[in-house]
Amino acid sequence: MHEAQREIRAVHTAATVTVYQAYSPGIGLPAAREGRFPAAWKRDRMTWIKPSFLWMMYRCGWATKEGQETVLAVEISREGFDWALRHACLSSYVPGVHPDRETWRRELKRSPTRVQWDPERDLRLRPLPYRSLQLGLSGEAARGYADEWTVAIRDVTPLVHEIHAHVRNDDLDAARALLPREQPYPAADAVLSALRP
Repeated sequence: MHEAQREIRAVHTAATVTVYQAYSPGIGLPAAREGRFPAAWKRDRMTWIKPSFLWMMYRCGWATKEGQETVLAVEISREGFDWALRHACLSSYVPGVHPDRETWRRELKRSPTRVQWDPERDLRLRPLPYRSLQLGLSGEAARGYADEWTVAIRDVTPLVHEIHAHVRNDDLDAARALLPREQPYPAADAVLSALRP
């Protein structure tokens, strides 16, 4: 199946988008229990959210990396997600997208959201030939994410372990059947055009 080179693929409804993050149990478990990020969650630093489940698995090593043992599925409002996209800048300079490096630096400085396109991953966490979105949220974007946009937080670590067990046993069909059903997200082309190298 042909995949667009840079396209947002996510679990989404008419009102929400699901993104993934991994934390230590000290942050992740209270967040899932309370349905909101605890006071210990730092709202003054950049946080990266990932709509791609398998990219999150690559990043956290199937919830085995230190400080990333708890994987959260965070359902946020589409309104918040779309705001983040509209206020985003690419995290690195790309000739042709930005007129020059200085213009990009100015844009980056005033943008509360950063976009990176990283190679999507397969079940064995090998890179695929198309890319997935990561959104870095800082300042008002991070605060909005934590305190306004979040609709629900679920601890999906047991699911992560179950899928990983199937992968280790070479039962990729069983693993694939458990993956979240990510679909292309209908972001306005005008918004994404400035965010696609």
